[in-house]
Amino acid sequence: MFDFEVNASPGDFTVQTTHNRGHTPEELATNAVQKIISISDTAEPALKQQAEAFRERIYHVILHTLTQAVKSDRTTLYNKFKQAGHDEVAEILREM
Repeated sequence: MFDFEVNASPGDFTVQTTHNRGHTPEELATNAVQKIISISDTAEPALKQQAEAFRERIYHVILHTLTQAVKSDRTTLYNKFKQAGHDEVAEILREM
């Protein structure tokens, strides 16, 4: 028979709230990058600079992807509302 023990820790977490709106793609991209890339305070300056440049690039990749996802979802909703005869709602979505 095998005996083993597993210890797990949830780690650090942050709670972010908004008032009368959802999170923006920029906020979500920032949160994602913080979860994906951690840079040690004790890292060598050259490595730290390279990691920060990588973090910035990943931020822009995630931001672009989230922005495209929002546009794509709005296009889908616009078409659904138009097909259902809700032209005014569809136009509100298109203008957002």
